[in-house]
Amino acid sequence: MASYEPPAKRILHSGYFNPTLRQWQTSNTEIHPWNLMYPLFIVDDADAEQPVDSLPGVTRYGINKLEAALKPHVKNGLSSVLLFGVPSDMPKDDRGSSADSPNTPVILAVKILRQAFPDLLVACDIIAPSDMMDGRVGAIKASLAEAGLANRVSVLSYAVKFASSFYGPFRDAAKSAPAFGDRRCYQLPPGSSGLAMRAADRDVEEGADMLMVKPGIAYLDVVRQTKDRYPHYPLFIYQVSGEYAMLHHGAKAGAINLRVTLMEVLTSMRRAGADVVISYFTPTVLEWLKEEKKNS
Repeated sequence: MASYEPPAKRILHSGYFNPTLRQWQTSNTEIHPWNLMYPLFIVDDADAEQPVDSLPGVTRYGINKLEAALKPHVKNGLSSVLLFGVPSDMPKDDRGSSADSPNTPVILAVKILRQAFPDLLVACDIIAPSDMMDGRVGAIKASLAEAGLANRVSVLSYAVKFASSFYGPFRDAAKSAPAFGDRRCYQLPPGSSGLAMRAADRDVEEGADMLMVKPGIAYLDVVRQTKDRYPHYPLFIYQVSGEYAMLHHGAKAGAINLRVTLMEVLTSMRRAGADVVISYFTPTVLEWLKEEKKNS
């Protein structure tokens, strides 16, 4: 029988080979544990636990602290995490040569998480590219196919990522404030709904398994627009660091009830069409869901 290489966007199994991936293929407005993804910052000091001043309640972890930190959340239903490496000692060059070094904190963390929590879905910049460059998703899909992993690894595209003032605390947490240049040259202008759809079109054509809109609350119209255009693709929304900080500090000041307001925001994101919300509040919401289940 003649061999056949299907186009990247026709390779479907990479989008549903895992139980969590299959749940992301359904959609409603309820909040379940599988509708939440937890972002984590990983540092190269293996025993570190570093609170992030601009994101109260958020901690950078060394790899030796990961299992203990995540164990209670996994017990509460955590099914997916998004890893960000915060290396301080890795050399940097114009090719990003350290990114696939076996000693980077993210690659070490993936190995630990795979062993400690076999069912936990793990995402990171290798397969969830955040730079939005033309051809990036296509290049990743081609590399996965070459390695025989086309049907075993999903690609989550940051397709619709806007230049936003809501990213400030993240840059503190990830120690990624730009030393020079202007990141707006690759992030979308806030008013560009048409360009947003072109970006989504591009990454779907290149074979993305899932799409993301980032930030969240200020772009719910774009979430709806994207979901209407691609109803068959799981859609992520990133409740970014500035959104987290606003809700946290508003509640601390007594201006809002955190539980009531956060659940309203999450519901609005689901109503707009998001299948998964990436949120620093994930451990808190998992606790609330556990309480509700216990009392029901």
